[in-house]
Amino acid sequence: MFAKKTKSFAFSLVELLAVIAIILLLMGILMPALSAAKAQGRQFACKSNIRQLLLANIGYSIENDGFYVPAASDLWVTLALGQGGYYRWHGKRDRADEPFDPKKGPLAEYLADGKVKECPERVKFTQDQSWSINFEQGCGGYGYNMQYLGSRLWQSGITTPAAWRDAYAKTTNTVEVRRPDMTLMFCDTAFCKSGQYLVEYSFAEPPYFVVNGKPDTSGKIFGFPLPSIHFRHRSLANIGWADGHIDAREMADFDIVNAYGVKSTNMMLGWFEPIDNSLFDLE
Repeated sequence: MFAKKTKSFAFSLVELLAVIAIILLLMGILMPALSAAKAQGRQFACKSNIRQLLLANIGYSIENDGFYVPAASDLWVTLALGQGGYYRWHGKRDRADEPFDPKKGPLAEYLADGKVKECPERVKFTQDQSWSINFEQGCGGYGYNMQYLGSRLWQSGITTPAAWRDAYAKTTNTVEVRRPDMTLMFCDTAFCKSGQYLVEYSFAEPPYFVVNGKPDTSGKIFGFPLPSIHFRHRSLANIGWADGHIDAREMADFDIVNAYGVKSTNMMLGWFEPIDNSLFDLE
């Protein structure tokens, strides 16, 4: 009796190369989809962070006779004396060259863990401690509508030092917001001074400063605000509105070179349509 010969099977070199090519092809197809899914997940987490800020500010207003949290109650000191302010909506600090402590901020008791969560998009904000470079460190990459909600800079008659001080210290009441679903409260923000790195910035600036109760579209008095809305989520910025809802907006086709010589769109900074104050103001 002869034992049966067992056939052995093996891949030829050509077959092995074909399998590797198929695997690489599938990876090339799947990797962009996986990358997009991860980016979408980070954007969703960012929206959750902004939602917490919206709810915190709404909670603050409920317990403070309807008035929103001050954006920067002592910012007038910075403008008048060139010194760093110590109070922001997101924290407090004892020295101008240190980060704000979020657990000492006015919204701390309304936020989970008592602090603002950082945007998960991994923006490489500089960690330089110098106030002249990193003057808003600690806001997590989110900005507040200071011009219209976190102050009363939108009022007319702000002409004296005392009036400026009061305009920063006092805020808007919820009953003064006629269209809360169309009034920006918080959004993704950043600031750029060098063209090479971004710094945290805690204010969402409208396209125009408000002077004597009206947007100064000429820019002749204070110039124009530097764009601070950061379109970091695949060219989108998450926007949180005063009624509590959140959406994402595309950057408008509008480019400027800011006061530091930086082309804003190169750093994904700008505004969404319409490029006016209509989605910031109280009307």
